[in-house]
Amino acid sequence: MMRHFSFLMLVAALPMLAGQATLAEVRIGKNVRIGGHDVSNQTFNKKRRGVYYVYDSEPKNPGCKWHKNADGSKTKVCHLKRKK
Repeated sequence: MMRHFSFLMLVAALPMLAGQATLAEVRIGKNVRIGGHDVSNQTFNKKRRGVYYVYDSEPKNPGCKWHKNADGSKTKVCHLKRKK
């Protein structure tokens, strides 16, 4: 009985797992801060990505840089020191 139930749950979940991938876009609005730094009015999607690292001490390479990825997209990598 339990084996049939788990099989039915798998069959029921299969359409959800095999569905189309959804596209997402993140828009950072007004007055948004990460670690005390202003990151307002930025948009990230599949082609433009963002990664923020926040450190308590001074990072080795502070600031933001754009990196090109193998799939043609770009990633904004920021190494920021936390503001108190």
